Amino acid sequence: MPYYMNHASVKGASKEAIYSKILVLCIDRDNDIGSKGGIDTPIVGRDACINAGTRLALEDPEDADSNAIFGAVKTYEELVSKGYDAEVAVVAGKFNRGVEADEKISLEVKSILDRYRADGAVIVSDGEDDETILPVIQSRVPVISVRRVIIRHSRSVEYSYAVLGRYLRMLVYDSQYSKFFLGVPGILLAAGALAVIFDAAKWITAIVLAILGGAFIVRAFDIDKALSSFGRLTPTSFIKIFSIIGGVLIILAAIANGISSIPSNIITPEMSALDIVSNRIIVGRFADSTITLLWIGIATIIGGVLLSDWFKGSSRIMSDILRLTVLALLYIPLLQFTSVLTAGTNPFTLISSLLIGLAVSLVAATVLYYYFRNRKGGEVLKH
Repeated sequence: MPYYMNHASVKGASKEAIYSKILVLCIDRDNDIGSKGGIDTPIVGRDACINAGTRLALEDPEDADSNAIFGAVKTYEELVSKGYDAEVAVVAGKFNRGVEADEKISLEVKSILDRYRADGAVIVSDGEDDETILPVIQSRVPVISVRRVIIRHSRSVEYSYAVLGRYLRMLVYDSQYSKFFLGVPGILLAAGALAVIFDAAKWITAIVLAILGGAFIVRAFDIDKALSSFGRLTPTSFIKIFSIIGGVLIILAAIANGISSIPSNIITPEMSALDIVSNRIIVGRFADSTITLLWIGIATIIGGVLLSDWFKGSSRIMSDILRLTVLALLYIPLLQFTSVLTAGTNPFTLISSLLIGLAVSLVAATVLYYYFRNRKGGEVLKH
């Protein structure tokens, strides 16, 4: 049994009606009435519509369009019983839908309106696909109500398939998703085929894991977007990239220098990782040989970002300057920390340096804050 989803009720009773003539229009966009029932459209009149619906139901009892036709007839009878001057008709498009189908429906609606000059239409359909034709109908006659006829037991199935189909089309045709949902499985299948061809099936597990791992890394860190944006880099971006690469190289050199400065006779095979980390001499030697180059590398990165923001006139300059200031103020306390580890100096000097650095940082932050606020005409910077 069908039921109705009334999207916009007909307004008023017959005495208060705004529309003098109403056309109840059943839409079959994929032309099941023609391909299955063998009936030409447009079909106009109550008896003709009932005959067409019966013919289609006999040819395909599972087709929902026959229920839509009977629903249109029922709507027509309700309007007539309320005193409306109404007519019922069925129009159809073409099997492949699309522009040709919509054009055919538009011409059929025009031919009906030439014979029955309705000033309002009630649309009856069996689903969302038929309702996409509404703008075409509205260009011919005002649509005052839309009723959807859905078989009770298939309503949830219809919506589920509609949503599933929408997501499947998105995964296939949207490049943002298809390159991973289709590209990665495609690469895995191609790699598996090549492994079989070259008799390297024993490596297939390693190949699959490597491809999946690489795909996950690329997507997680937006590496693909970063690579695609290289063609749109500005001069300030090149400064930032150069400083980051240079700073990372200096940091790696600092780590290598710190490792090489540790005497080889201190570390023994019996020592665990915890023993190595808790050894004051090892940590002190490593830190003493690493800190200067490490700080230079970090300063190179922050300095490049500062230059890039300065050339762009960005308000983040204040944050960049504060980072460099804090980095410089932490250098002396770190040297004193390594001295405490290696030479056993008084740790109170480290505490005093940290307090002095904190005070200088607060003063620098306050000065920069008021300077940039006045420079921007009183606007408070939130970075």
